[in-house]
Amino acid sequence: MNIAILSRNASLYSTRRLQAAAEARGHKVTIIDALKCYMNINDNQPSIHYQGRELDRFDAIIPRIGASITFYGTAVLRQFEMMGCYPLNHSAAISRSRDKLRSLQLLSGQGVGMPVTGFACKPDDVPDLIDMVGGAPLVIKLLEGTQGIGVVLAETRKAAESVLEAFMGLKANIMVQEFIEEANGADIRCFVLGDKVIAAMKRQAREGEFRSNLHRGGEATLVRITPEERKTAIASARAMGLNVAGVDLLRSKRGPLVMEVNSSPGLEGIEQATGKDVADLLIQYIEKHAHRKVKTRERG
Repeated sequence: MNIAILSRNASLYSTRRLQAAAEARGHKVTIIDALKCYMNINDNQPSIHYQGRELDRFDAIIPRIGASITFYGTAVLRQFEMMGCYPLNHSAAISRSRDKLRSLQLLSGQGVGMPVTGFACKPDDVPDLIDMVGGAPLVIKLLEGTQGIGVVLAETRKAAESVLEAFMGLKANIMVQEFIEEANGADIRCFVLGDKVIAAMKRQAREGEFRSNLHRGGEATLVRITPEERKTAIASARAMGLNVAGVDLLRSKRGPLVMEVNSSPGLEGIEQATGKDVADLLIQYIEKHAHRKVKTRERG
């Protein structure tokens, strides 16, 4: 097959692994920077141009779209879909998962467990918002933040009020969540492919830090997940319409709680922690499904 990888950096671990896995299985691979693409949108023969030339047709495309270019990246991916290219993850599903508030509302509608979450836009609502999530300590998140950036633990009510009022004063979109103390600074990353969890790792925050992101110094280890955690991860990916997802869970007293559903989960941490060739499994999935006609799943 002729496969494209939509990635801004060919030297990134995930991009390199996907390219190597695809080529090892006999496929031709082209790495494309979405920001260097421009589109001819018409009712006859839509096309994508790249660095001064029209791109060839691809059988499948693997989107590795960073959060900072979600709008343009998904627009380029939609154009590939219009041209009949099979996407490993659909543009609509990526857009759905990148909106943190929308994704939580969709998960709530499917009965998926999650921390109690509050959202408001006026400082007058702050006292009730804090009470809504059980009071301090609580977690405040910027809706546009990634990799733990823009996530604050407010340990007292006064600190929470100050941070919330400051963010609102800057017109930032924020949400407030209950703090799951029993998680002890750890979460579970479940790597979902299709209707299966193909790998899982535990991410433990370093001492003095509550965010377990590997980019913030967290440590990843192999973990055995429970049937309930497996079911929750698969249901979360399905609610977003994602074929591939990194579902982040907290272990709480009332069962697994979903923190986030990532549409472009990194491969380095999960492959090193589990020893699994996740990249090869992704290529095998494309081989099995790329012949299917692309369908938009615009729900929620």
